[in-house]
Amino acid sequence: MLFSPYDYDVHEDPYPIYRRLRDEFPLYRNHEVGFWALSRYADVLDAFKRPDVFSNAKGVSLERSSQADASAVCSFLALDPPRHDQIRAIVSKAFTPRRVAELEPSIRALARGYIENVRAAGRCDFIADFAAKLPMDVISEMLGVPAADRDTLRLLADTVVHREEGVSEIPAAGIEASGKLLVYFSELVKERSLRRGEDLPSALLDAEIEGERLGPREVMAFLFLMIIAGNETTTKLLGNAVYWRWRNPAEAAKVEADPAMIPAWIEETLRYDNSTQMLARTVLSNTDYLGERLHEGDKVLLLIGSANRDESVFARADEYDISRDTAQHISFGKGTHFCLGASLARLEARVALEEVEALLGPLDLDESGFVRVHSPNVRGFSAMPVRFPSSPR
Repeated sequence: MLFSPYDYDVHEDPYPIYRRLRDEFPLYRNHEVGFWALSRYADVLDAFKRPDVFSNAKGVSLERSSQADASAVCSFLALDPPRHDQIRAIVSKAFTPRRVAELEPSIRALARGYIENVRAAGRCDFIADFAAKLPMDVISEMLGVPAADRDTLRLLADTVVHREEGVSEIPAAGIEASGKLLVYFSELVKERSLRRGEDLPSALLDAEIEGERLGPREVMAFLFLMIIAGNETTTKLLGNAVYWRWRNPAEAAKVEADPAMIPAWIEETLRYDNSTQMLARTVLSNTDYLGERLHEGDKVLLLIGSANRDESVFARADEYDISRDTAQHISFGKGTHFCLGASLARLEARVALEEVEALLGPLDLDESGFVRVHSPNVRGFSAMPVRFPSSPR
């Protein structure tokens, strides 16, 4: 087997395999696990833009959802137009540029608070003490999740994305964690149904589509999606950014010399080692594609991580260069399902890294303590010990 997203060696470094897929097997078939994979930039981009062929309706993971209907946990991410467009239009009101920009002061205060908690010690686990807490706080504030519940929800979210090596089914612990999250958000929606608050669940319960309000199940599904997608991916983006800065001293020097390079640092990390490596689609009808016959119901993986390393689009694609033009990366997808939270993720990452640079300076990473996430979709670290000067900058 050349490529399986459940192989722990692939999780350590998928990029040599991606290169071979692009060069030799641009439409790769894994008969054992049962999927196709697109690896070239042009093909992944094309599939993103063709929901009439490559559908989201069965979810965006390779595995079958733990729910009979994938939209029960993926919300509009597991829907095709027109229903997708209707729900997205409602929830997007919380992610307009103005509303996202208004969050910056509170995000900055949260980031500074977590840094002050660890600065005197001169060391911390960058993931557990900072990168995992900040996105969870931001999303939780939007969703109305009390501070006392956030660590528990984050651990459940981590468990949902974890996969066992070589096993192509959702582990029992992941199914159990999904169930607990659904119960939690079911209770939250029930509470908001009786007493509205100043949060997103309350706004969604009051929203209407063609004169009809969203049902509690649809609101609950969106909350589930947000606690996974709005938390896990940004956490891993922050860890990946710090890691690759540390591995590339010449690039680190650019940031140290000019903090205005931080957004470019973020964008190159998104291109070079994105936290979302792949998304699944389901073929809607028998289709000839790249010389192969795809059949209705076939799963197709869109390898975002591979597309962003395609040399036909990005010169010296395997080099980490924060000065490069990254405008064409597709880390947030394209087309109908372009990531709704892209602007929020960018804001969180920029503010977080600005505060790390200003208050801590260059981090010295302890590679012996790294723990990598094991997930087909999500790439990053669950533990990253770091050291830094304990005296204030």
